[in-house]
Amino acid sequence: MANNKKTAANGFLAGTDWVYTDLVKEHFLNPRNFLMGDETKYPHDAEGIVGNPICGDQMLMMIRVGKDGEKQEVITDVKWKTYGCASAIASTSALSELAKGRTLDEALNISAEEIEEYLGGLPKHKFHCSVLGHEALASAISDYRKKHATK
Repeated sequence: MANNKKTAANGFLAGTDWVYTDLVKEHFLNPRNFLMGDETKYPHDAEGIVGNPICGDQMLMMIRVGKDGEKQEVITDVKWKTYGCASAIASTSALSELAKGRTLDEALNISAEEIEEYLGGLPKHKFHCSVLGHEALASAISDYRKKHATK
């Protein structure tokens, strides 16, 4: 936990501590796989959106799916948008990295605890942010399976 004084570069309030790990800070300030611009222009196979009306966080997760050498469906790309706090943004960024290259079933097994562990921890009152990310990914995978169900 570093004590960060307010600067134009980091925006922290003077005399306050950053209550997150350095990895959470890194994913918040430099999110991976964040979708810039209009989501309707990103070619994707499925999407999921979830929100928590209590805290106001909302997550949109968009996935592209391909086949690996064994013809298993694998997440080849993930893009996302999150409206929420630093924990929500960092959790979704981490999840997008964890999901890439995994089969759909493997990605479904990424738990909120795994996201938190990947980030080196979250404050207890922010754990729900990692749960929302998992739910958004599960919703996107469900959307993909509905669209590609054998008829």
